[in-house]
Amino acid sequence: MKSLYLENEHYDGYYRDRCVFRPGIDIEDTMNVLVRYDNDVTLCYSLNAFNSWEGYYIVFNGTKGRIEHQIEEGIYISGTETEQGGLKKGGIHTRIIPLREPAYEVEPWTGQGGHGGGDKVLLDDLFAKKKQKDKYLRAADHRGGAYSILTGVAANLSISSGEEVHIADLVHGIDYPDYPPMPSNSASVPMPRKD
Repeated sequence: MKSLYLENEHYDGYYRDRCVFRPGIDIEDTMNVLVRYDNDVTLCYSLNAFNSWEGYYIVFNGTKGRIEHQIEEGIYISGTETEQGGLKKGGIHTRIIPLREPAYEVEPWTGQGGHGGGDKVLLDDLFAKKKQKDKYLRAADHRGGAYSILTGVAANLSISSGEEVHIADLVHGIDYPDYPPMPSNSASVPMPRKD
């Protein structure tokens, strides 16, 4: 780990374990980003790095309804039996709200280990000699990674300038990643029967 992180600080400029209150620290504690993709899908992202709980809340709104998913992590204290990225007991909730239908809760699948089993999936993808087939296309390739990083770069440039930033103006020639097949946005939306 030392060679991966500490010995690369002079290359990437990311110095670990420094005081977050130093004047040179320019990472935002709070940010809100609006992203519009080429297909007119929008993303609204809010980061609060000082909340009283660790985790995330994600919502997908679509033509057939809404999915709400929340994960709350337990408290981690280095040197104790707590697990970094471990989930709080009862800290996972998924709610489906179909269009014009009653909402209902579903019990999501979770893996074992940090971040609901996600740490193992990520580490196996990076370091396992025998790769598992990723039928959900969850693992980002170099193109997906580049666009993810560029979205953050564009957000930081926008924060600095106060202007809208287009990724296409930052770099050229990166093909889009491969995505799993998605339903058509022109497919009919089933409506509830009127009795």
